[in-house]
Amino acid sequence: MLGAFWQQFTLSTLSLDQWRQASFLHRCLAPLRQWRQGSSLLPWGDGLGLLLVVLLYALAPYVSTSLIGLLLAAIAAFWLLLTLTDEASDGLTPIHLTVALYWSVMALATLLSPVRAAALTGLIKLSLNMMLFLLITRVARRPRPRNLLVLAYFLTVLPVSIYGLRQYLFGASALATWVDVNSSLANTTRVYSFLDNPNLLAGYLIPAVMLSAAAIFAWSGWPPKLLALTATGVNLICLVLTFSRGGWIGLVLGGLLLLGLILHYWSLRFSALWRRWALPLLLGGSTAVVMLAVLSVGSLRDRALSLFVGREDSSNNFRLNVWHAVLQMIHDRPILGIGPGNEAFNHVYPLYQEARYTALSAYSIILEVMVEGGIFGFLAFAWMVFMVFQQGWQHLQRLRQHQHPQGYWLMAALAGMVGILGQGIADTVMYRPQISTLWWLMIALVTSYYPGSRGLTEES
Repeated sequence: MLGAFWQQFTLSTLSLDQWRQASFLHRCLAPLRQWRQGSSLLPWGDGLGLLLVVLLYALAPYVSTSLIGLLLAAIAAFWLLLTLTDEASDGLTPIHLTVALYWSVMALATLLSPVRAAALTGLIKLSLNMMLFLLITRVARRPRPRNLLVLAYFLTVLPVSIYGLRQYLFGASALATWVDVNSSLANTTRVYSFLDNPNLLAGYLIPAVMLSAAAIFAWSGWPPKLLALTATGVNLICLVLTFSRGGWIGLVLGGLLLLGLILHYWSLRFSALWRRWALPLLLGGSTAVVMLAVLSVGSLRDRALSLFVGREDSSNNFRLNVWHAVLQMIHDRPILGIGPGNEAFNHVYPLYQEARYTALSAYSIILEVMVEGGIFGFLAFAWMVFMVFQQGWQHLQRLRQHQHPQGYWLMAALAGMVGILGQGIADTVMYRPQISTLWWLMIALVTSYYPGSRGLTEES
C-alpha cells in the first residue's frame, strides 16, 4: 500500500506521452502542424529557442529589468509558437505537472486576491518565468545544447565576478545601507558588481559556483579544466566578498550537497572501507575548513557572528519586524494568500507594517510563498521542489552507472537550487529577475534529463 501511494505521489504511473497524443486539443492543432512543415525557420526552432535563452542569460546582469521582461515575453511567445505547431512527442514530465499545479494555485490566488490588478502583474511575471522553464526544458534535452547553455552562463558570470573583485581591491561606494553603521564592518566594502546590490550578486553567483565547480569534472582536457578551476575560485571569492550572510548560507548548503553528490557519483569505484568513511570525512573536513576560514579572518568572523546577536544587529532587527507583520498577513488570509508578486505585497503590507519598517518582500522564501499563495500555494511549491529532487536523484542514478559527464551538470543544478533556497531562508532576492531566471534554469536542467529526452544516450 505504501509503495502504491509513493508511485501516485511521485507521478510514476502516468503515461504523459499517450495523454498528449490522445488529447482533443492536440488533434485540433493539426492545421498548425501542417503549416509548420512549410515554414523555412521553424524546422530550426529548437536552435532559435536556444539562441533566445542564451541571449537572455548573457544580458541579464547588465541590462534593466524591463529589457529582461521583454526578452522573457519573446521567449514565451516563441515557446507557444513551437508548442502549438509541434507533433506529440516526449516533452511532458512529472515536474511539468507540479509546475502547472503551482501556477494553477497562484492563478486562483490572483482571482481571489484583495488587490487583483496588482496580483495579476505578479502572475504574469511568474508565467513568463515558467515559460522560460518550458523552453529551456525543450531545447536542452540533448547534451550539446545543454553544454552550450551552461557555457553561455559560465562566460557571462566571469566578467561579473572579476568586476566585483576589482571593486573590493580599489573600493566602491555603497549604494544603500547594507551594513550596520554601529558594527565593526561599517567601513567594509561589500561588492555588488553590475547588479548594484551585494545580496543580489550573492544569489546570482551561487549557481555559478556550482556549475563552474562541476565543469572541472565535466570538461575534458587540461586547458578547459584549468579555466573551470580559475572561474570557480574567482566566483567563490567574489561571493564571499559580498558579505551576504544569506549568500554564505546558500553557498555552504549548496556546496556540501554538490560535494556529497560527487562523492556518491564516484563511490562505485571505492572500496568498502572508503564507501563507509568517505562521506563523514568529507563533511567533517568541509566543516573544519569553513570554520577555520571564518575564525581566522576578522571581517568574516564578525559578519558571521552577527547572525546570532538577535535584534542587536539592525539587519536582524529589521527582518524580525517584517516577519512579524508578514505572519499577521498570513493569519488573515491563510488559504490562498494575497496573490503573487511584489506589487500585491506592496499594496497589502503597509496595512500591517510596524512604523519605520517598510519592506518590498517578506525576506523569507517560505513566508513569501505562504503570504502569496497561502497554505495551498506553499504545498504546491513544496511538492514541485520535492519532485525536482526526486526526479533528479533518479536521473543521477542512471547516469552514475556509466559515469556519464553530463551527470555533473545535473548535480550542479540540484546544488544550485539548494543554494538559492538556502539564501532564501532570510531573503527573497529569488524574486528578482536575475535570480528567478536562474532558479527556473536549475529546474529546467534537471527536467531535461527525463528518460526519452534523447539527451542521456548521446555523447557529451
